[in-house]
Amino acid sequence: MKTYWSILVFYLFSRSALAQVGDLLWEDNFNDGQLNTEYWNIETGTGVNGDFGTGQVDRATDRAKNISFQNNIEGADDGCLVITTQKEFYIDRNYTSGRINTSTKKSWGPGHRIVAKIYPRNVKHPGQGFAFWMMPDELPAGWDYIMWPQGGEIDIMEYVGAIPYHNLGSVHYAWFWQNNEWADWNHGHQGAYYSYETREVPNPKEPGYGNYPPPANDSNAGSAGFHEYGIDWYTDRMEFFIDDHVYHIHYLNDGGAYSKDGEDQSAVQYIDGRRVNISEYSNHFSEWHPFEHKMYVILSAGVGGRDYSYGGAIVPEAEFPCSVYIDWVRVYQLDVNVGINQPEKTDKFEIYPNPVNDRLVVSLPGNVKGFIKLGIANMQGLEIQELLTEGSEQMSIDVSAFAEGMYVVYEKGNKEATIKKFIVAKHE
Repeated sequence: MKTYWSILVFYLFSRSALAQVGDLLWEDNFNDGQLNTEYWNIETGTGVNGDFGTGQVDRATDRAKNISFQNNIEGADDGCLVITTQKEFYIDRNYTSGRINTSTKKSWGPGHRIVAKIYPRNVKHPGQGFAFWMMPDELPAGWDYIMWPQGGEIDIMEYVGAIPYHNLGSVHYAWFWQNNEWADWNHGHQGAYYSYETREVPNPKEPGYGNYPPPANDSNAGSAGFHEYGIDWYTDRMEFFIDDHVYHIHYLNDGGAYSKDGEDQSAVQYIDGRRVNISEYSNHFSEWHPFEHKMYVILSAGVGGRDYSYGGAIVPEAEFPCSVYIDWVRVYQLDVNVGINQPEKTDKFEIYPNPVNDRLVVSLPGNVKGFIKLGIANMQGLEIQELLTEGSEQMSIDVSAFAEGMYVVYEKGNKEATIKKFIVAKHE
């Protein structure tokens, strides 16, 4: 029995990791030595409020000093887009930067993997930063704008020199519609840091400022080389990953990951032995669900900022020019039915809540007759518990003594039957 379930569990999770990504739908490899204006816009200026909303002190330009192309970068597949911040007086600012986006030209929503290969080589001091992120490219019916954060924001890569050994992957959203108007208190945020060293959420999960600048070629710093930063965007959640290591899963609806209680929740949990931050929720009002609509991509550098925005104020030791290399950006078709909560072939039983802390409920639909024998196994294939349940019955199982991690509930004696995965999580 142990050998069979070890093989089956390995198959399920290998299939989940490989089968979720479909055809390549769009890409820009930046190999032509110039920006493809069918894909990209160049944004110039200082933002609508003079600091791009983050307290930055730079001015974005369309000059080659800030947006350029370069070949023969170590680790790149081919040519690279180079976005560079400069210490120079230009028009009215002492720093310049580059920003490009795909607004009104290319945008994507649920059912896509969105990923970029990026090397923030010179981002090493507080006040230096780079972001690969997304903003709304759709509008609610009857409106000619969508306010931030009502429209949502996805930060796939937010890398700052003040926190050189970690990346932040997060979502921003509003708690109330507020007639699509701005209010400084109306802002929800769910994010998680990724440690380049351990390839998971660090412990403690908030690394804080420090340890800058990292030594040259320190592989544990994000500035040491290329990494692939991306999201798998499903209909019910987004999974943030770096180099295919998922470290943050955000569920859109209340009850998607925890109990349905009207509260935004977030906790580090263990999935397959790795620390992953699980959060919910961002669909707080009926007028607009931000992460169920298309968004466009932004690649931007910045100088200075408030608190963690681009790593705080610029420091005198920061070196310029500060260049970031983007090898490519790609978008793939994603099978929205594959993932941690993928639907199974049959539905002879349901389980909830998932993740679970203390008691797991197994529920059988009314059309199931007779007794069903179930088993619970860990990810090593060892059966932990056997259950006997009857149609239309609800069974509450005490899992408080289970170690943190992922388990499966399965119908015994039937290899084609329902298999449900669940996570046992102990809140920090």
